Amino acid sequence: MTHPCSRLRRGVLVAAAVGALVVPAAGGAAVALPPSAAPTGQPSPPPSGDAVRELTPDVQRQIDAAVQRVMKQANVPGVNVGIWTPDKGEYVKSFGVADKSTGERMSTDLYLRIGSETKTFTVTALLELVDQGKVDLDDTIDQYVDGVPNGDKITLRQLAGMRSGLFNYSADDDFFKALTSDPQRQFTPQELLDYSFKHPVLFPPGKEFYYCNTNLILLGLVVERMSGQSLADYIHDNVLEPTGLNHTVFPDGAEFPEPHAQGYTDQTASGNVEDTADWNPSWGWAAGAMVSQLQDLRVWARTVATGQLPDGERLISPATQKQRLVTPPTPIPGAGYGLGIFNVQGWIGHNGSLPGYESLTIYLPSAQATLVVMLNTDINYKNTEPSTLFGDAITKIISPDHIFNLPAQPAAH
Repeated sequence: MTHPCSRLRRGVLVAAAVGALVVPAAGGAAVALPPSAAPTGQPSPPPSGDAVRELTPDVQRQIDAAVQRVMKQANVPGVNVGIWTPDKGEYVKSFGVADKSTGERMSTDLYLRIGSETKTFTVTALLELVDQGKVDLDDTIDQYVDGVPNGDKITLRQLAGMRSGLFNYSADDDFFKALTSDPQRQFTPQELLDYSFKHPVLFPPGKEFYYCNTNLILLGLVVERMSGQSLADYIHDNVLEPTGLNHTVFPDGAEFPEPHAQGYTDQTASGNVEDTADWNPSWGWAAGAMVSQLQDLRVWARTVATGQLPDGERLISPATQKQRLVTPPTPIPGAGYGLGIFNVQGWIGHNGSLPGYESLTIYLPSAQATLVVMLNTDINYKNTEPSTLFGDAITKIISPDHIFNLPAQPAAH
């Protein structure tokens, strides 16, 4: 699910700048998840024998061909792909170019913007405060932030689970014009909320699923108020450092660590493709502003899916992690969304998309397998995000019983 930032005006589950699943705003009938997608909230079981295929030279050649096919089909400049298993091998490769103007090759040490994968960090910060007894998931947001429509009815749990009923600010026409007319603009959280709150609520809290970046802006403010730190500082001190993510950052503005890939989007004022490396991601903030690298996301995939740190200690308590992994159905068959995390056919994690960049970080507990994809464009191919195309093509090869298949939905505008 990608959003604040997937397609800026796509109000759905898929993934917006801030990235994630894509679903119609209206919600739709609930769909039962298959047994393979049932969340457990428990540490990963021992790897099964056949959940993921052995990454033999032949299988790796099949992956090479699939990645190159998607790149050509969707006109993707560059992509990094990592697959890691405890007993079936690993696959880490770069394809294409990081900079179309110079021809610089893509490489696995490059920083890229991760859009809505930021949501997993913000919600983790919130869940740490739950474990500390500073907040409760069933608190209403009006206890922390004033002026929220239905604020006395919307809980923190509903915000984290995309079931608040609030309007997605990144689907607002005035917001889109403001961002694309001045991509270097520094947005404040309150400015983002103002774009949302001028719209009526879409449905009573808890009644439907609607992917909405507004939810995460509110949760970011809760973390700041109850921790006494900026969101970036809290995440650095309490999430990134304990997990050992030394190449993941929450920028204050448009800063972008070196070396990084250039990013290419058609979400521009002119409609022409532009390079977005210097765009300011502050408009995504708690929903989509972060930057990372392939190897850091490898570590994060398992940590966020299990609540367990690489050294075996807990980042999130088992009881709280169990709540996180309750992933009620969405209008997408086979896809459920929990507290800032999705479960698509058994793969647990999140995707991210904002102008110029997309990413996918998922973990398959039944095999203790991780898949990370990072690319330097968000330009859709036939209404499908390129990160989904890669996820689908790769998992068809490595986990045919667990295919990451997010169907496309038409844009909201």
